[in-house]
Amino acid sequence: MRVAWKTNRFFVLIVSCLFLPQAVFAHGDVTFVSWTGSYMRAQILGFVNPYEQQTGKNVMVEHYAGGIEEIRNQVESSNVVWDVVDMIESDMLRACNEGLLESLAEIDLPPGVDGTPASEDFVEGAVSECGVGGIRWSTSYAYDKRLFGDDPPETISDFFDVEKYPGPRAVRRDPSVLLEWALMAEGVAPDNVYATLETEEGVDKAFAVLDRIRPGILWWSNELDPIRHIEESSAAITSIWTVSGTTNSSSPDSNVSIVVDGAITEMDLYAIPKGTPRLSEALAFLRYASSSKALAQQAMHQPIEPTRRSSYQLIPDAIKAQFVTGPNAGSQSVLASDAGWWAENYDRLYERFNAWATQTARQGASGGVR
Repeated sequence: MRVAWKTNRFFVLIVSCLFLPQAVFAHGDVTFVSWTGSYMRAQILGFVNPYEQQTGKNVMVEHYAGGIEEIRNQVESSNVVWDVVDMIESDMLRACNEGLLESLAEIDLPPGVDGTPASEDFVEGAVSECGVGGIRWSTSYAYDKRLFGDDPPETISDFFDVEKYPGPRAVRRDPSVLLEWALMAEGVAPDNVYATLETEEGVDKAFAVLDRIRPGILWWSNELDPIRHIEESSAAITSIWTVSGTTNSSSPDSNVSIVVDGAITEMDLYAIPKGTPRLSEALAFLRYASSSKALAQQAMHQPIEPTRRSSYQLIPDAIKAQFVTGPNAGSQSVLASDAGWWAENYDRLYERFNAWATQTARQGASGGVR
């Protein structure tokens, strides 16, 4: 009887657990969502693990590939299982405008390590209604250095020159970056790119340039895809997140070579989906993750620029010399992405871009789509 009672009790416990809310299984004390690869590794080593050690809290880390659809689904279904999300600025602004994020207007952020108030320590735009800045980064392009001998591609125009530099191009399936690059390749000054994209003629001009790389185009979605495309010879040239590209290209065995001309710089911010039942825990983690020390420690594991000025005091000169989105970028045509403009215009341009990309995918074998 005693054994039977224990067995029945165990059965009841299992059945009961089947009906517990998903959050019981999906969460530690807080769930942090970010991009995968070496970037996520730098965050885990830089501030996730130290936060757990310092507070005794358990942080569950999950991956996503950008956009706001999943956040929208969670908020609209009242099933918010993400607590803090690392978002590019334009996505954060779009989500904020839709009411999908908690307001951070009253958040009490810690001062910089040197005592500088947070309001003065963050770079411009890094503290907003719904986001607190983490890093500044850029997208460049890379080529297979085995292919082009003594006359490799050097400018953003070369990215679209398939006659001089033949071979498939790999790109992220998103209109941002590509449309700016297309206009810059045609000689539009960085300062005039967004004004040009305001016009139908300007958009037509950009897509005409994109048509040059249509045959053989490949899509990538995570940090390591561009490197694989080069190393496996599936693409001759690829867009790439600059920091991962420069890190990889420093290896003597790498076939990746980076071109920073035309690099598009952006900012990532931490945001909190509206309605998380763990709001206090999310706020505590966000404060820590955006502190001077946390951002500096992340840079120690991957040379990427923090959004806090005081963090630079904690970063060795050898690492700061590897930053690629600031004065060391080495290009006169670097463009700072206008996140506010993209937040207002993304849907309009994505609709046309998606139609163009879908048409590309339907090319079949000749288009090289995987």
